[in-house]
Amino acid sequence: MSTRSPTRSPNRWRNRWLALYMRMVAAWDRRQLRLLMRRHPGVEIHPTAASAFARATFVLEPGARLTIGPGVVTERRPDGVRISIRTGGEVVIGENTWLRSDLAPVILNAYSGARLEIGADGFLNGAQVSAKAGVTLGRGTWLGPGSRVWDSDQHALDEEHPERPRAVRIGDHVWVAADVTILSGVTVGDHCVIGTRSLVTSSIEPHSLAFGSPARPRGTVGDRSRVPI
Repeated sequence: MSTRSPTRSPNRWRNRWLALYMRMVAAWDRRQLRLLMRRHPGVEIHPTAASAFARATFVLEPGARLTIGPGVVTERRPDGVRISIRTGGEVVIGENTWLRSDLAPVILNAYSGARLEIGADGFLNGAQVSAKAGVTLGRGTWLGPGSRVWDSDQHALDEEHPERPRAVRIGDHVWVAADVTILSGVTVGDHCVIGTRSLVTSSIEPHSLAFGSPARPRGTVGDRSRVPI
């Protein structure tokens, strides 16, 4: 008497068809990414980056530069990642970074002449970064859901006070929690933690636990370089 499960064979074929379907989807997505790079010579997407970037929204003016490094991943969601780069702007996404779009889209904007750089092993979870002067996120830096990093006020205050973009730098192994806003000219030192719903208007020293509106150092943080996501 056979002891083989009656559902084993159908399940096996279903799994095979599912695997074939997933390979076909990935192949189609890779083709779309190759076409994107062909249309925009300034775009470089590493072969090991997620094919799911084919579902992202790209707004790229002539002369825009975009680099998506090895092992960068995201979910296959329509409009889950939005990348907008003006002429002369640049976005660099370092290796093994995760642009997580489950809760909200990840939005990256680089204006003319500005560089937005995300270091290796980064984690952006439904966050927004906008660069008019320049924004740098260090290695292993996390931005939580709803958090925003802006290096400009986006508009002039009035006729006598024009918009003044000032570069923002966030160091290595920093955790910016949910719904945090980091404004122009700020430097956040390495191994900092910025608490939920904080407004960061001035620079924060390394290894600081800071929170509030405006955010102020209120404690000390140790080495975060080996803290898992």
